[in-house]
Amino acid sequence: MRHDLGQVCVPQAPEAVITLEEITFADAIALGISPIGTATYEDVSIDYLKDAYSSPPISVGKSEQANLETILSLKPDLIAGIVFSGEAVFKQLSQIAPTALGGWVGYSSWREYFDFVAQTLGRENEAAVVWDDYAQHISDLKTALSKQVKDKKLTLIYSYGNGMTIDAENSFIGSIFADLDLSQPDYPPTEDGTITLSEELMPTIDADILFVSQYNNAESEATWTEWQKKPLWQQLKAVKAGQVYTVDADIWRGGNPIAAEQVLDELFEYLVKESA
Repeated sequence: MRHDLGQVCVPQAPEAVITLEEITFADAIALGISPIGTATYEDVSIDYLKDAYSSPPISVGKSEQANLETILSLKPDLIAGIVFSGEAVFKQLSQIAPTALGGWVGYSSWREYFDFVAQTLGRENEAAVVWDDYAQHISDLKTALSKQVKDKKLTLIYSYGNGMTIDAENSFIGSIFADLDLSQPDYPPTEDGTITLSEELMPTIDADILFVSQYNNAESEATWTEWQKKPLWQQLKAVKAGQVYTVDADIWRGGNPIAAEQVLDELFEYLVKESA
């Protein structure tokens, strides 16, 4: 098959798969394959996936810094990941096992990347089932949300270190909102789907319903705590309406079908079940 760095001959039914970041790991899990090992980005958890895989993967280090000795010891028959996770050591990885690296253009490309992983693993039929299930879940939730969110705008902001960002319509969560025909504030699209948010720009959070996620460290938590004390924050429509919800960043910025399904479940809990 062809991948972003050339051609690779992959086994027809790979069994010992190693992934180079949690996005590819989650995609493989969604397709019914439990990788024997995976690398992860720093401070990003795959705990939300634990009910979806049969056995915990062995850690092969951090993405972009995968431990080649550990990968070699696991004797994989296929290595898969995103280009920027494996390009620096692609030659070495290819000497260990067939290695396929796909493109990733921000979280707006999560669907295309999932289809690449499905092709790499020879699981196109399973991918079709995943998409059918997602489409049905979207349809069911759209029906349930028809009254609760009529004429309301939704958005997600993210606390990262000492800053905040907004996830625009071309982000992972933005694309899910769009699938549900939910209105979003008119933010300009950016290459990676995120917009840096300063205190001065806080009034631009023109949302009736606001979701907030945090990067997993004390600095991010402190930033979020401080923002809630600011006078401008108290003037936001969502804050006044009491419709601000704290959500798990690993899920709401997960970039894979399993995360997307969990987001849909949580939207039902927050916007349908609670309001009822």
